[in-house]
Amino acid sequence: MLFRIDPDSSVPLGEQIAGSVRAAIADGAVRAGERLPSARELAGSLGVNMHTVLRGYQQLREEGLLELRRGRGAVVTGGASPRRARLTEQARDFVAEARALGMSDGEVLALVRNSLAGGTP
Repeated sequence: MLFRIDPDSSVPLGEQIAGSVRAAIADGAVRAGERLPSARELAGSLGVNMHTVLRGYQQLREEGLLELRRGRGAVVTGGASPRRARLTEQARDFVAEARALGMSDGEVLALVRNSLAGGTP
């Protein structure tokens, strides 16, 4: 799996790492049960701090895409389907777009709730 980061980007490095994994899952390049490089190994190859990698991995764990196991590293979960990874990325893009429009969190949540209820935005 190829990790790409752009140190000059406004996107934090941990988020870039998480995005690389999400994209690999969405593309089918990484499948459930596969082990990712250790945080120490990946940090060394990318030239970043190990805690930066761990932040990216933690974000993916919170999204349900990774399991973090002490001594065994990061493993892609069984629930990490390409569709779920794409949906997670779309949700992040949706929130970023809403924030760019100046919408509050409450307005964004109301929009989502209305959509879930079958209403029109």
